Amino acid sequence: MAKKFKRINRDRPYLNILDFLVKERTFLGIIMVGIIVAGISTGYGRAAMWVGFFFAAYATVANDSIQSLGTFIESNKAKKWWILWLFVGSIFLVTVAWSFFHYDGDVTYQRLLNPDGTSDYPHPEKFSFFQIIAPLVLLILTRMRMPVSTTFLILSVFSADTSGITSVIGKSLSGYVMAFVLSFAVWYLSYNAIRKFFKSRKAHTGWMAVQWIVSGSLWAVWVMQDGANIAVFLPRHQSLFQFIIFATTIFLGLGLLFYLRGDRIQEVVSEKSRISDIRAATLVDLTYVLLLIYKLFISTVPMSTTWVFLGVIGGREIAISLARKKKGKKHRKKAFKLIARDFAYAFLGLIISVALAAAANKSIRDAIFASFIG
Repeated sequence: MAKKFKRINRDRPYLNILDFLVKERTFLGIIMVGIIVAGISTGYGRAAMWVGFFFAAYATVANDSIQSLGTFIESNKAKKWWILWLFVGSIFLVTVAWSFFHYDGDVTYQRLLNPDGTSDYPHPEKFSFFQIIAPLVLLILTRMRMPVSTTFLILSVFSADTSGITSVIGKSLSGYVMAFVLSFAVWYLSYNAIRKFFKSRKAHTGWMAVQWIVSGSLWAVWVMQDGANIAVFLPRHQSLFQFIIFATTIFLGLGLLFYLRGDRIQEVVSEKSRISDIRAATLVDLTYVLLLIYKLFISTVPMSTTWVFLGVIGGREIAISLARKKKGKKHRKKAFKLIARDFAYAFLGLIISVALAAAANKSIRDAIFASFIG
């Protein structure tokens, strides 16, 4: 008698890795080429600068699209991609152009410069290998749908000492807690009213105009906060030629992002409860943009907007799971599992960021080593 066929357990870690290698062979080939190019350009100041910038331009926008553009993409699936691109791209160009002319060539709204003109993230004369590959590491994590902080992962390798890292971590953690509490309060206290209104009525056409205004404002504020993660590879005060390359590259990268509809990382938003409803998406974005504006004006220290966004999404998911009158605990367990996973990925990104920073900067390595032995 023939033996019954036994299905292979695909949940085993080593089989998942093999599947990933097979499915992503083209992507991994591109990453390998990027690593080779990074190795060749290391030591050549200007070449390394532009290589790192081009890597960072797409990697940063691709990863951070979930927070600044994720709900906008998700709730506008029926719209043509190029319409969304031109809208968002135009806002980007206006935002960075204002900073460039107002701050004498600085496109980061002084996120990389102190009031006295010094910087905690100095522009290196020679780029290290780890500084150049930091965006490639970000691309890999993005491909694995990990919402890691680009601020930690990229800015940390340019930090002059540990103070540049600890100040960002402190501001980001406070942002996460504040976002979680505020979002939880909004969605828990108003859940019944929101659910009744959203379920019983179709979205009024006016909601689209409101959402585009809110999303446009959110995108502009995100550029003010996180544009530094891309511009860190370029001089703190750019020439007109450098600015044109900077703006054009990111503008075209946004076009690719919208053409791909957010790519893999978009699933972090898509899997959340009813986020495709334009009204729910607008409320999420409104909460998020108000927090970013508050954090933007109280300090010029760079901050992980990813952590703030995860706080907004996390507070909403937990609030909805607790407020729902659905029997059983399955939906609550699912919500807690999603939030725990997102936070774990973000924390993993922080660990990788510190490791890269230590590899790229001797003073940071010495400080970390001293903290362990002292």
